[in-house]
Amino acid sequence: MDDVVLRGPLIADGTGAPAYQADVGIKDGVISSIGTPVSATRSIDADGLVLAPGFIDMHSHSDLRVLAEPGHLAKVSQGVTTEVLGQDGLSYAPVDDEVLATLRGQLAGWNDDPPGFDWNWRSVGEYLDRLDRGIAVNAAYLVPQGTLRMLVVGWDDRRPTESEMDTMKSVLARSLAEGAMGMSSGLTYTPGMYADTSELVQLCEVVGQHNGFYSPHHRSYGAGALEAYAEMVDVSKRSGCALHLAHATMNFPVNKGKAPELLALLDDAMAGGADISLDTYPYLPGATYLSALLPSWATEGGPDRALARLSDVDTRERIRAEIEETGSDGCHGVPVDWDSIEINGVRNDRNAHLVGASVHASALRLGRAPADLYFDVLIDERMGTSCLMHVGHEENVQAIMKHPAHTGGSDGLLVGDRPHPRAWGTFPRYFARYVRELGVLSLEECVEHLTGRAAKRLRLTDRGLVREGYAADLVLFDPETIADTATFDEPRQQATGIPYVFCNGVTVIDDGTATGSLPGHSLRSRP
Repeated sequence: MDDVVLRGPLIADGTGAPAYQADVGIKDGVISSIGTPVSATRSIDADGLVLAPGFIDMHSHSDLRVLAEPGHLAKVSQGVTTEVLGQDGLSYAPVDDEVLATLRGQLAGWNDDPPGFDWNWRSVGEYLDRLDRGIAVNAAYLVPQGTLRMLVVGWDDRRPTESEMDTMKSVLARSLAEGAMGMSSGLTYTPGMYADTSELVQLCEVVGQHNGFYSPHHRSYGAGALEAYAEMVDVSKRSGCALHLAHATMNFPVNKGKAPELLALLDDAMAGGADISLDTYPYLPGATYLSALLPSWATEGGPDRALARLSDVDTRERIRAEIEETGSDGCHGVPVDWDSIEINGVRNDRNAHLVGASVHASALRLGRAPADLYFDVLIDERMGTSCLMHVGHEENVQAIMKHPAHTGGSDGLLVGDRPHPRAWGTFPRYFARYVRELGVLSLEECVEHLTGRAAKRLRLTDRGLVREGYAADLVLFDPETIADTATFDEPRQQATGIPYVFCNGVTVIDDGTATGSLPGHSLRSRP
């Protein structure tokens, strides 16, 4: 007798093939039968619902939230059963005590710094062991190149010595052997951005030797975006390492309508044998921490030295000129438009009045220059502030999501007063807006993008498809009512039309309600 049988769903199996109707049995955490009449302890009437593999979030920032709040409602409620952590070159393993202390402050705008939290790991293997204590979803991890550089080289803007390079490669190899799926970079964030192409190639050679992939947030999504993408393709070719482009898009006014140029670049590389995939989120604004707009030289040496520069009158004016007039590398080479930068999370209650408004609007209301307000907020918050960047283009979003190398990633931050709604709404929004409303993708295509393709990139041989013997990571949704309800004003809203979600055969959403079960675990690379 099976544990559960799903009666009569329309199965979109993750391959892109036409959906079909059949009963599905679940037993001992796996899909035990498809189309064969079975008896089970529990029977769920799934007539009128679509059964799909659980969605795979290829770009997640749940590194701490999935531990601090392991029920993880934001993700399980939208049908996510696997997340890829360690993104944008900055996360919490591998570290030593000093690096961890720095990261806790630097990444507070992304992940918070929960009081009383047990930081009982330092290596990647120990972090994955911590995940295995019990979480609601499965999680894979990428070695963050910025953290790796911080650990070995520090915060200096220089090339590593030969000895330091050997150490980085050794720590990277050990982290991959402990289970990391690949390596990420954040090449507009310090200190990862200090790595030149040659350094990245050497690290990616190690990743390729371990059958992993490289997932870069490249050097520019604004001015010079195509050149930045081309550099990543070059790194992949020279190193022999598979490439997965993180939140791949073309942003800022300079790139309006230029997605076809990016896709032509990728198509040419893939025609030549390159192994390339990418992920996107179905929204126009991006999100990051507010200090990311600073030029890289202003943050060299770490947060304390950066704060000292912000407090120096002459240095502050130099930073202002670069941000507002020439365009800093932290702001993708584009002069900042303070109207497009919205503060959406602060650490200090005294700054709560800034949340939900652009830097320009708040400065106007307070009778201040936008740059001065920006600098003073960073100082007062010790750079632990998050922001939205309203810089996207709908035509670029749609063009990229139709590409055969496309997968889905939320890039969602789960903390802050008004986090980006993509943290709660990415996957249902694909179906509500881009399948049902606009018809950009068919239902079967969309399921494939969000499941089977992502599982292939992660080299998961037992997940990402509705197939007998595969792990029962499954989502049942109503194709007529599935929708994101999270908004920029009310971002923590559970999606509609997703009554059942299973992770490893255990119900984590049951009739629309979270069960609190924690059946997830780390997904580790295989030698």
